[in-house]
Amino acid sequence: MGSNPEKAVQPSRGYEDPFSRTAAVAAIPRQATIARSAFKPYQGARKFGAGGVAPFFWLPSDLANAGEMRRILLSALKILVSAALLYLALRKANFADLASRIDVASLGWIALAIAVTFFQIFVGVLRWRIVSAQCGAPLPIQQAMRYNLIGTFFNQTLPSSIGGDAVRLWLVARAGAGWRAATYSIFVDRAIGLIALAVIIVATLPWSYHLIGNPYGRYALLLVDFAALAGGVGFLLIGVLPWPWLKRWWGTHHIHACAVIANRVIFDRHNGPKIAVLSLLVHVLAVVIAWCVVQSIAAPVAFGQIFQLVPPVMLITMLPISIAGWGVREATMGLAFGYAGLMTNEGINISLLYGAVSFIVGAFGGLVWIVSAEKASKGAKPIEVPE
Repeated sequence: MGSNPEKAVQPSRGYEDPFSRTAAVAAIPRQATIARSAFKPYQGARKFGAGGVAPFFWLPSDLANAGEMRRILLSALKILVSAALLYLALRKANFADLASRIDVASLGWIALAIAVTFFQIFVGVLRWRIVSAQCGAPLPIQQAMRYNLIGTFFNQTLPSSIGGDAVRLWLVARAGAGWRAATYSIFVDRAIGLIALAVIIVATLPWSYHLIGNPYGRYALLLVDFAALAGGVGFLLIGVLPWPWLKRWWGTHHIHACAVIANRVIFDRHNGPKIAVLSLLVHVLAVVIAWCVVQSIAAPVAFGQIFQLVPPVMLITMLPISIAGWGVREATMGLAFGYAGLMTNEGINISLLYGAVSFIVGAFGGLVWIVSAEKASKGAKPIEVPE
């Protein structure tokens, strides 16, 4: 069946597209299909079986393409990873002890952690607006804040710790910036945040090395940090290398363009200091959130210890191998506390409450998504890519 490039084909009436439902995630395209649909409008769903009715058993050939099956398998794998790591981590948790330590004062500290999380999101918005403007996708502060709140919701619901980035990309593209500018703004913003996190970990290494006595823990810390730092520095170097093929080859063309923008933003006299302060503040606020959680259960952990242990855990949690970082964060936090000579179950307790705070903020982002104009449009409007 041929496709009309001028308008999208409506899905068959006999097949219910799961992404046309009224749930909160209805209008968001699949993460794996975002890049494939970057420069063409949505072409509609395929028919399944006679009369457009989906058969009870789907065959791989009935899926839109092989990438669809791969997306499903990757999502299932991430669910299994989260479940397995949570199971291993929670075996050492004492939920009765945790519940007995939560009182009225604890709720006050949790409320403070939630407030700090909202402030952290706002600080991230300020940085993202600077980056987006350099990418040709300027955003009003209210719009950027709304997109970031919606992103926190999808960070908790999509099978990845960075699923919210894909949603923010989609929202910015639909707002008129186009896929390229939207993708660049998200990628550069994420890269700058990663570099800042690696810098913080390097800056605290002398104290972290003293805190972590276990040699395997020290090796793991050095490996993770310097891998992230080397990746960030290598990314910036791509933007200054004078090799013409970096601009022409399809494999490096877009990475080179993003690296050029990142260098322009970071080393600009006017925006550079702002970006540095905002990027470092985002990660310091993550430590403050964890400290509020520590206080809520009166855990015997000092602020300096939290400052040294949380950034490496957050770095590892950024790996898109689980759902919203669940499981990875708990296992890594427990392991980090054990390497530091602290109680492993305290690390797991802090991680669980930290995740609960993120979930509550994400739920608020879900409410923002439900009442948003983008949700009301249900993604029916094709995205036009500016020339």
